Amino acid sequence: MNAGAPPAQRNSLGRSLGLGEKLFATPTERRFVAAVDDGLELVEEGLLREIAFADDIADATTRYLLAAGGKRVRPTLTLLIAQLGDGATPGIVASAQATEITHLASLYHDDVMDEAQMRRGVPSAQTVWGNNVAILAGDLLFARASTIVSGLGQEAILLQAETFERLCLGQLHETVGPREGDDPIAHYIDVLADKTGSLISTAARAGVMFSGAPREYLAPVAEFGEKIGIAFQLIDDVIDLSDQPAETGKKAGTDLRAGVVTLPVLYLRQLAQTDLEASSLLSEIDRIVDATRAAAQRSGVEPTTEGGSSAPLADATAHLDDEFADLVRRVREHEVTERTRVEAHRWAREALDALAPLPDGPVKKALTRFADRVVERSA
Repeated sequence: MNAGAPPAQRNSLGRSLGLGEKLFATPTERRFVAAVDDGLELVEEGLLREIAFADDIADATTRYLLAAGGKRVRPTLTLLIAQLGDGATPGIVASAQATEITHLASLYHDDVMDEAQMRRGVPSAQTVWGNNVAILAGDLLFARASTIVSGLGQEAILLQAETFERLCLGQLHETVGPREGDDPIAHYIDVLADKTGSLISTAARAGVMFSGAPREYLAPVAEFGEKIGIAFQLIDDVIDLSDQPAETGKKAGTDLRAGVVTLPVLYLRQLAQTDLEASSLLSEIDRIVDATRAAAQRSGVEPTTEGGSSAPLADATAHLDDEFADLVRRVREHEVTERTRVEAHRWAREALDALAPLPDGPVKKALTRFADRVVERSA
């Protein structure tokens, strides 16, 4: 089946982090940027080769989301940190590919769990081939990532296994939610650390492990990766409320309307215990979320968290659109959204603080820019 995914794009450090000539002006810094970009090209060239399968169905399904693009955040981080050592060694390129393929596999599974209709601007794999095939495609990608890692030694195998365990635990804890007596906000942060922070931390650690960089940098970059991963997801919670769909690629409040847990809503629930205005706003949100779910059950289609929706569901809930748009505006302008943005910046600052043991130079400068871009982004 030709699913119509667009060709993969060429990534560069300069484009992804905005490392223009004014920011990285010296010859040493420009060579640094060029070295990372050359490494990214090697990673990109190898990704399609690494996920090629002789079986036609396996090949089409596993390369589908890779061809749809992506920011390549994790390979970029690995290659950037590798400049603390020998740069884009074969081990660095292989580990960057394995991490990106692991991330890709998790997207297939996430879309099934979330019943998402769209991913990276194209219909999700489970929308095209169904849940069973999408899950198996993700499994194949996890297997292929493990095959790559097996060639990197025992330490790499253990790191991959630990990361995979945390990815699964994060999804499990998100699915079952906090238990009685748990702090919902602390539970949510733990989910973000497992589902997003763990793999970004692994990408950062790989940059030290396979480049010959000093081992004392392992702990600092691992902490940086985990904390910047949490900041990344918290900014996603803010972006969900954005009234700029052309930038975000989805309607304002998509997660909110689907009943997805986000930090602004958790803050609002906390505040609602003592604040009548917050309580009223939360009740209105819950009413529309419940109405959307009821309509979804009648139409046989679940609300999506990726900006897509079925025609029956959209028709059944159209009478709520104007009211919901006003609710999104009120949440966007409420203090809980600014508190979420502040919390994201706090995690980013802690991530940067972890880098204190690293030497001053292009790598630390680029990591600082990396953190800034995470919390400054609007999509």
